[in-house]
Amino acid sequence: MKKLFIVEDDSRIVETLVSFLEKWNFEVQAVTDFQQVVADFEACQPDLVILDISLPFYNGYHWCNEIRKQSDVPIVFLSSANDNMNIVMAMNMGADDFIAKPFDLEVLVAKIQAILRRNPSFTDKRTLSYGEYVLDLEAFEVCLLDTCVPVTMNETKILDLLFQQPEKVIAKELIMEKLWENEAFVDGNTLSVNMARLRKKVSDIGLDAYIQTKKGAGYRLGKEE
Repeated sequence: MKKLFIVEDDSRIVETLVSFLEKWNFEVQAVTDFQQVVADFEACQPDLVILDISLPFYNGYHWCNEIRKQSDVPIVFLSSANDNMNIVMAMNMGADDFIAKPFDLEVLVAKIQAILRRNPSFTDKRTLSYGEYVLDLEAFEVCLLDTCVPVTMNETKILDLLFQQPEKVIAKELIMEKLWENEAFVDGNTLSVNMARLRKKVSDIGLDAYIQTKKGAGYRLGKEE
């Protein structure tokens, strides 16, 4: 499990990031002392740092420079100060990416995963299998032998649930919560539309035949009963 270290002083953003990133099987730790960021960083030993620019006491550039003195760990700046000067400065100081606030959580995860894949230390590739089908949770694709079909992040989440418990019915409420956190605010047809789109996409490798709808209950990965 990859470990992320967040240096952000907005508690609401921190809570949102921790909740969302943990769902993607990241271990997440946030800074506790904004005067001792490096000390917290050393204690955490993260695989990637998410760093804001505007912080108490010292700004993110200062801490980026201090971290770079001792580590090549990937650093992603997350800031509303997204003018060209700040972006260029961040990249010149050794940042691996710059994401502007407000930001899309799924885009953030995709960028984090892409950066970690490029990092030589990224070796724990996450895959699930069902028969000869392999779901690559990092590359966002499902494969049958040498043929791979790209899937979106939401489609990957759906397949993740199905591949984890094949032959079992996965409640639609659980899937909706995985996708949208609170299914109460999602239109009832939204999941059906997503499932139809997913089935069509994976029909190229015949996986659609194994995604069964259980009316009123949910979905199941397996042969027709």
